[in-house]
Amino acid sequence: MPVHVYLMPGMAASPMIFDYIKLPQDHFIVHRLHWIIPNKEDTLQQYAHKMIEHIKHDNPILIGVSFGGVLVQEIARMIPVKKMVIISSVKSKHELPRRMSLSRKLALYNIAPVKVFKKMDVLKKMAPNRWLKKKLALYEKYLSVNDPVYLSWALEQMLCWDQEEPPEGIVHIHGDADTVFPHKYIKDCITIPGGTHIMIITKYLWFNKNLPHILGN
Repeated sequence: MPVHVYLMPGMAASPMIFDYIKLPQDHFIVHRLHWIIPNKEDTLQQYAHKMIEHIKHDNPILIGVSFGGVLVQEIARMIPVKKMVIISSVKSKHELPRRMSLSRKLALYNIAPVKVFKKMDVLKKMAPNRWLKKKLALYEKYLSVNDPVYLSWALEQMLCWDQEEPPEGIVHIHGDADTVFPHKYIKDCITIPGGTHIMIITKYLWFNKNLPHILGN
């Protein structure tokens, strides 16, 4: 009987980041979760409760990318899951890079320039070359959740996440070229050589080959 797999994208990202991920349909039924706009006062735990309303099957597999990986860890505290996989993410606050820890201490998330997401079209017009225009177009395509309330909330929740220890049984897949969550701070993971923070897109062939085995074990 096929297992239900729920995919949670990264911060501000559209579920389109999973467009190239293909799992055998005779073994897995895939569902894509979307970010919803939070209330400003929502805790991450309260938000996780809201997201659970969109999970319609018992004992699912949860896969989360980046901040989505943090969210699925919170969800898994509240419902039974068959397996949990995080990609380009962290398992505890101790895996956050030092610059993020400093930003937390200084509460820099309160002054983060989240409005830049709203001005992507302007940035594209100002880009000095085709390469940069193409890169900005890529960001515009995949980073489509540009609500300022969501962005400010998500950044604060990520920087202020307090988890001390990794959940038991979690599977962590991480690239050794990730500059958002550098690999040197990550422990006990499956390492993808050359994998960056967007490797769910750029290394999709690796995931299509290896994820079925990882999820099936």
